[in-house]
Amino acid sequence: MLIFDAAILKYTSKGEKSGWSYIEIPKDLADKIKPNYRSTYRVKGKIDQEEIYGMALTPIGEGHFILALKTSLRRQLKKEEGDMVHLQLEEDTDFKIEIPEDLEICLCEEEVWMERFMSLAKSHRNYFIKWINEAKTEPTRTKRIALTVEAMEMQLDFGAMIRMEKARRNR
Repeated sequence: MLIFDAAILKYTSKGEKSGWSYIEIPKDLADKIKPNYRSTYRVKGKIDQEEIYGMALTPIGEGHFILALKTSLRRQLKKEEGDMVHLQLEEDTDFKIEIPEDLEICLCEEEVWMERFMSLAKSHRNYFIKWINEAKTEPTRTKRIALTVEAMEMQLDFGAMIRMEKARRNR
């Protein structure tokens, strides 16, 4: 387990990451968790005294990673940009996201939709599932499932589907 202290940072203008609060994990520390790995992977452990699991370490280049911190987690920690946190991290090999039953039922209406969904990279399947599961209301969840099915019909990955929907709203 990797144990270290780090400051919470925030992107002011970084494209899709603008406004994100995060912790930077330098290459030498990231290599202690998962040596010579350069793709997104999940970690578990603690930030201060808060238990975490299934959080993504995202590569930012040259072997360095970031750990994005949602507002809800920062509130639990009572920490903001510039504050120091104590981290205990290790790879989360147990992390697995199951396809929600309502999504599975919809995708199975057309065999090709489920095939396309399962042919996506695991990370993109997880983006769709997490996005659907984070809906706060039933109408939002239903809309997200419908958009996921539409994305499979149009052969879109998660990012392309989000961009398409954003373009629709801006018309």
